[in-house]
Amino acid sequence: MIFVTGATGALNGATVDHLLQHLPASDLVVVARDVAKADRFARLGVEVRRGDYADPASLPAAYDGADQLLLVSSNDRTADTVELHRSAIDAAVAAGVGRVLYTSHQAAAPDNPFHPGEVHFATEQLLAGSGVPWTSLRYGFYAHSLQWLAGPWRETGVIAVPGDGPVSWTAREDAAEAAAAVLLSDGAHDGPVTLTAPAAPTFAEIADTASELVGRTITSRVLTEAEWLAAQAAAGVPEQMSGFLLGFYRAAQAGFFAGTDPLLGELLGREPRSATEALAAP
Repeated sequence: MIFVTGATGALNGATVDHLLQHLPASDLVVVARDVAKADRFARLGVEVRRGDYADPASLPAAYDGADQLLLVSSNDRTADTVELHRSAIDAAVAAGVGRVLYTSHQAAAPDNPFHPGEVHFATEQLLAGSGVPWTSLRYGFYAHSLQWLAGPWRETGVIAVPGDGPVSWTAREDAAEAAAAVLLSDGAHDGPVTLTAPAAPTFAEIADTASELVGRTITSRVLTEAEWLAAQAAAGVPEQMSGFLLGFYRAAQAGFFAGTDPLLGELLGREPRSATEALAAP
């Protein structure tokens, strides 16, 4: 039995959709904080159970009977996400889960300036110490984020960022499909596995791509952090959010998102979607 958390979200919801193309609904269980939001899976015959990382007592029963359990990483920036993940992993151990899979990131590292990278690293350490077989899906940075991390370049003609570096922009749709393939491989991938697009363009290179897309020159400019933060404040972006995003640009400039790996394409059986496709999306 394959259990999937976070299926009411875009990533793991798409993973369940892909699994349903290969398995009967009776082989799957969806675990959700709000079971009503998972109704579309229930209507397909998938069992839906309530489980909430913030309510540890709800988790052992929710995970009971899982041969494989896909844990989605928490994106709650108001909570101690590592502790939330600890609760989920402890419950998986208590429930006797056969293998735990976790949606991580290629830049999982204790010194990553982008805070989620620290969280992913700490969670992987918890998995490694759990005694349960585990797989960490280290996805490349989601390509749809380009729509806002590159800024309003269509209007301004400039991609203005506070730091530039290579990023292996990876389509969330491809990441979801690959997760399903890893789950269906039944343990063929152990420990950290890197799932990225085959290229890692810089924002300067993205500007060249943008120019080709719109048929006019789009330039790139690296601002000082102070200039960029001032522009964010003028645009009404909350200080906490701009500070969070600044960590991404620092990490990109330091090369944390530069790595690429052919495994994603191998799992998909085709070329992964490109940053160009993400940039062109309406």
